[in-house]
This record gives sequence, structure tokens and C-alpha cells, in this order.
Amino acid sequence: MKITIVYDNCVVKAGLRKGWGFSALIEAEDTPLILFDTGNDGAALLDNMEQLGIDPADIGTIVISHGHSDHTGGLADVLAMNGHARIYLPASISFRSTDRDVVAVSRPVNISDTVMSTGELKHTEQSLAIKTGKGIVVVTGCSHPGVGEILDAASRYGEVYGIIGGFHGFRDFYRLDGLSLICPCHCTQHTDEIKAMFPEQYVPCGAGLTLEI
Repeated sequence: MKITIVYDNCVVKAGLRKGWGFSALIEAEDTPLILFDTGNDGAALLDNMEQLGIDPADIGTIVISHGHSDHTGGLADVLAMNGHARIYLPASISFRSTDRDVVAVSRPVNISDTVMSTGELKHTEQSLAIKTGKGIVVVTGCSHPGVGEILDAASRYGEVYGIIGGFHGFRDFYRLDGLSLICPCHCTQHTDEIKAMFPEQYVPCGAGLTLEI
């Protein structure tokens, strides 16, 4: 599995644009390319995709974690360049389309044999659980339902190896014990504490970061 951070508050690769929001490209085994969230600014998202060599037309699946604009802002821009991707939206988001393949997600659902949605937890947000040779990798948007609840939901698919994405105001740091990869992004408020407690597992996030697991 390979994940590339396309949009984030920070950048780790020169030439990319930062902005408040999150987006990641996920390359998983036997799965069409997945774009997880679309940042806040469509122009910046598309510019970063171009800089990273990502063609929007190659995306097979778009997953939106929740309905806040910092995760949906670039959706229309991507859809303007991609007419075929299947879109997985939390059921609480209103999205009407007669020519798009849209899946409203409330309960857990398999996106492929290796990628699963946790379902819309607490009626607010879905995350992804991805099977890898090292265990389950969790990808989150903002973790509004709580990192602990997301990890519990993902652990139904196997032992969790790591977590990548926004943690929001998460402070129950003990819930990260035993993870081998901790990559807090975007809206995470206590990054310094997480880094201090898990220095070997911690990976700094930013647009341009690529992780192969």
C-alpha cells in the first residue's frame, strides 16, 4: 500500500501549496486509485496533483470523510476532470446527481477486498481501514467521532498497524500504544505531545509525504 498526502496544512516537498484541509491518494492492492478527501481549495489541490504526477482522470474512487468544506472544497474541480469515479459519501451528506455513481455510506462497507469504510461513525464521519502485509492502516479525515472509536471500528478487520490523518483535539494518547506508525495531519491539536510520547512511531505529515507500507 502506498499513500501520498496531496493536501495538508503543511508541505514537505518544495513547490507544493499548503492550505487548511486534507487530501490523500491511496494506492492499495487490487483497488482502483482512491482519492480520500479533496482539501479546501480546488485550484491548490489540482496544482499539487499535477506537481506530484497524479492525473485526476486516473482516480477510480473518491471517498469523502465528512461534509466540512476543508475536506470537500476540491470535489467539484476533481469531478470536472473525472467522469467515472465511484464516490463514497457519508449518508448525512446531501449530494444529488443523476450521472454519478454515488454510494451513501452509513454502515461499514467494503470498497475493495483490501479497503473498507468504517461506516459513518456517530453520524458524522467515515474513515478507511486498509489491509496491508503489516496490518490494518487507518486513514482519517478529522476524527470527529474520536480516534479511539475509529481504531475500534478498524480493528474489526485485523490488528491495526498505524493511523494517518487528522486527529482533531484527541488527547487519549494511550489509545496509540502498540501502533507502529502514527502520522497526525491537518487539524491535530496535540502533535508535539504525540511526537514526544511516540518518537519512533511518529511521522511528520505534509503535502508531498509518501509512505509505502
